[in-house]
Amino acid sequence: MLDTGVGELSKAVRVRYEKGVLKPLEPVDLQEGEERIAVLIPIGEERRRILRKYRGILGKATEEEIEELLAEAEWEPL
Repeated sequence: MLDTGVGELSKAVRVRYEKGVLKPLEPVDLQEGEERIAVLIPIGEERRRILRKYRGILGKATEEEIEELLAEAEWEPL
């Protein structure tokens, strides 16, 4: 969950764009017709942001370790 500062917690959901529609790749808890604001962040950009934030904290890491940590940081609930 993400604190957006508007009184409710938000959730980051990975989506795929297909035939003009954004489709969530995981379940979302919304009522039919409920509207939300979506902020679309390219996956590569988010990965670079995470790497910059934590660079050097864990010392040297293999590419496999970095990929595992990035996946966990991007998709585990906060």
